[in-house]
Amino acid sequence: MRVITIRQPWAWAIIYSGKDVENRSRNIAGDYRGPVAIHAGLVGASPTDSAWLNAPLTDGPMRHADRLSVRGQIIGVVDLVGTHHWSDCLDGAFGCSPWALSDCWHIALANPRPIDPIPYKGALGLTTIADPVVLGRLRATL
Repeated sequence: MRVITIRQPWAWAIIYSGKDVENRSRNIAGDYRGPVAIHAGLVGASPTDSAWLNAPLTDGPMRHADRLSVRGQIIGVVDLVGTHHWSDCLDGAFGCSPWALSDCWHIALANPRPIDPIPYKGALGLTTIADPVVLGRLRATL
């Protein structure tokens, strides 16, 4: 299974609040399509991203104040269903999400499934989970 590290509150938003696009400067997914574990990174979003911290909690068991407290853990799994560059959105080729930013690659995500947090050390990019204990716990929850 693959894993991607995402800063809070964005990791939380993917699993609990309908964030269906991860914005990246390059296409880190390549041709991969399938399940991806969402790892909440140790580093949070910059203060310029603070406007999203006040977004209402729309689903899930986490309280509003808990959004930033879960870090360094896998918090859920999503399906990576596609990638495209923002310029394709302008051409009307893709109906883009309100979460999509300009001048970025859009990694399209669907079907978020929250899990009990699993401690994990993240990495840059979209990587493969090699730890058999973590893989076992993820498979048991899906």
